[in-house]
Amino acid sequence: MYQPPHFQETRQDVLHGLIRAHPLGLLISNGAEGPVANAIPFLLDAPSLLDADVPPNGRLRAHLARANPQWRLLADSPASPVLVVFQGTDAYVTPSWYETKRETGKVVPTWNYAIVQVRGIVTVIEDQDWLAQQISDLTVSQEGAREAPWAVTDAPTTFIQSQIKGIVGLEIEITDIQGKWKVSQNRPIADRSGVAEGLESESPNSPDMVRLVRSYGGLDSK
Repeated sequence: MYQPPHFQETRQDVLHGLIRAHPLGLLISNGAEGPVANAIPFLLDAPSLLDADVPPNGRLRAHLARANPQWRLLADSPASPVLVVFQGTDAYVTPSWYETKRETGKVVPTWNYAIVQVRGIVTVIEDQDWLAQQISDLTVSQEGAREAPWAVTDAPTTFIQSQIKGIVGLEIEITDIQGKWKVSQNRPIADRSGVAEGLESESPNSPDMVRLVRSYGGLDSK
């Protein structure tokens, strides 16, 4: 990933936070005919004193349909690294929001975004107990905040067991994690303010990007 210094985000808690907020990652690996990619939801295990098995950068857990050929490619190349891309909030930025446009006209459009790229080594898991825990944990992560959350145990046991037979687990030890927060922080402060105000007035569905532009652009106290 191209990483100009001013866009780099290295704080682990921030990187992990984006993964948890946007858990649908694009799993990319090499196949005989070139790259293979599938979008699947991930769980993140962060390093903890209570769990010495989690590597320093964390660990990802997920599952693929057994009919998906990607897991066999991974099983056949256990030492090959994979790439997982997590896309956070993004927004188009028009030059019309820049003060520099009015001053010199020397501006062009761009796109703001926050993204995390993870590299790691995969272990393919077919253990039924592991898979049962995986789908339970994933369900809780998405249903937990609902007033009446659905639980795996709400479905018949025999049905769930049959479903588990149709999936294969993945555990990825994170060997490298990089974040890029391209949120106008390279622009003059007047341009940053213009972007934040422009997004607020013209892109009402971009509150997360507005927050990032203000935070990373030093505008929160303005």
